[in-house]
Amino acid sequence: MRLKHLLLAVTCVAVMATAAMASDMKPGEGVTVKPARATWNTGFFQEALVRRGLEELGYDVQTPKDLQNPIFYKSVALGDVDYWTNGWFPNHDSQTPPGFYEDAAKVGYVAKAGGLQGYLVSKREVEKYNIKSLEDFKRPEVKEAFDINGDGKADLTACPPGWGCENIITHHMKVYDLADHINPVKASYEAGMASALGTYKSGGPVFFYTWAPNWTIFKLKPGKDVMWINVPEIMPTEAQAPGKDRMTMSGIEGAVSDPIKLGFVVSDIQIVANKKFLAENPAAKKFMEEFNLPLIDINEQNTRMNQGEKSERDIAKHVDEWIAKNKDKWNSWLEAARKAAK
Repeated sequence: MRLKHLLLAVTCVAVMATAAMASDMKPGEGVTVKPARATWNTGFFQEALVRRGLEELGYDVQTPKDLQNPIFYKSVALGDVDYWTNGWFPNHDSQTPPGFYEDAAKVGYVAKAGGLQGYLVSKREVEKYNIKSLEDFKRPEVKEAFDINGDGKADLTACPPGWGCENIITHHMKVYDLADHINPVKASYEAGMASALGTYKSGGPVFFYTWAPNWTIFKLKPGKDVMWINVPEIMPTEAQAPGKDRMTMSGIEGAVSDPIKLGFVVSDIQIVANKKFLAENPAAKKFMEEFNLPLIDINEQNTRMNQGEKSERDIAKHVDEWIAKNKDKWNSWLEAARKAAK
């Protein structure tokens, strides 16, 4: 009996030791990884989380290169960088080079249907003036309510020059015949939204363009503070045309109608990586496939950045806190990645 108990104890110790070794496996040891990162800081959090995961798997992950979209897609296809977490599809399809998917691939979903864009209006005014669409801003009483500078037009917090959304808003002003009714304010977006938030808190009306994930819809919550409104009809730009079917969506929280015609293509946020890198690093590939974030978590972190917590040290702290709150999920991703490497 003693021998039996001894053998059982030895077996238990061996199993525990094997489990401990498995949890400490570093399949990426000796491999240097070259990440990229988008130029918009609302995408920094997810990049930092994926980088942390790869580091825990033993990879030597370099500081990410901040790249404009077309430059990244060319660079990842060439293998000059290995991946980023900031792909928006189908929104970015037009920015990929010919033959892109021969050398690169989308991996998993950071946030499926997470790339939401559109126009929001304060709920108080939506209900007071029965606002359902941009078309309602042609009505004199609506224009007057949202006319901040006294020019007779409703003021819209819009996109600064050079942003992709600026071109689409300009397109909307033209095709819906809104140029004499809406004034898109194109100054600094963050300053414009800070002003809009102050106006709302003072009891005034707000009318703005935004996207998700973003701090704006954490501070001004759709359905409670603001409502998504329709465009009069779906009239895509040439670049939007391939994603026309994703410009009308159902199940959007805080929308004035269901479905709602957003006027912008709703994108999936996805990791994009070099195919050779993925083939040579099954642990990294599996971690990327497993990785996903609720939009509310991204919006909350983006809000903290907007309030001043935006240094690399701050973002690393946000990563620490998120992992601590989601330890089981995080460990399951790492475990799956380690198994894929065997």
